[in-house]
Amino acid sequence: MRRDLAKLGAMVLIGAIVAAGYATYRIWQQGDLDEQRTADAIVVMGAAQYNGVPSPVYAARLDHAVELYLAGVAPVLVVTGGKAEGDRTTEAAAGRAYAIAHGVPAAAILSEDQGRTTRESLRAVGTLLQQAGIESAVVVSDRTHMLRSLRIATDEGLSAWGSPTRTSPIDADPVRQFDATIRELGALAVYFFEGGARDP
Repeated sequence: MRRDLAKLGAMVLIGAIVAAGYATYRIWQQGDLDEQRTADAIVVMGAAQYNGVPSPVYAARLDHAVELYLAGVAPVLVVTGGKAEGDRTTEAAAGRAYAIAHGVPAAAILSEDQGRTTRESLRAVGTLLQQAGIESAVVVSDRTHMLRSLRIATDEGLSAWGSPTRTSPIDADPVRQFDATIRELGALAVYFFEGGARDP
C-alpha cells in the first residue's frame, strides 16, 4: 500500500511539473506573438494607477494601445479597470485621461470601470462590446498576461488577438518576469479549475 501511494504521489508530482512546464511555455509563446490586425476595437488591460497617474506598467500598455489606435488598427479604444480600496479614481479613468492626452479623441474611447480582476474586466468588456455591436478586438497587455487575457476574452465571445507591449518595466527585470510568470501560472490554474468565464 505504501509503495502504491508513493508511486501515485510521484506520478502526480511529475504530472504537475509537466503541466506547469507546458503552461510556462505557452505563456511565453503567446507573449512573444504580436497578432495586431484590423479589428473593431483595441482593449487595453488596466494596471495600477496613483491618483490618476498610470503606473509605469500601465503607461507602457497605454502607450502601445494608443500607438495601435493612431496607426488605424481599430476605431475604438477600450480602457479597463476599477479601483482598489482607498483609490480616488479608477484605472479606466486614468487610462482614458492618458489616452486623450496622447491624441485619442474622447469620443473614440469606451470605459469599463468596475472590474478589479482580469476576469471581471473582460466579462464586463464582453458585454459592453456586444451591446455596441463590436465582435473583434486586439488586446493589449504585458507579455506574461496575454495568454490568460486572450483565453478569457475568447470565452466571453470576442474574436480576440494579442498585441503585447514591448516596453513594460516587467520585461527589463528578470525577477519581475519570474514573479509575473508564477502569478500567471496560479491564475490560469484557478481559472481552469473554476470552469472558465461562463461559470457564475
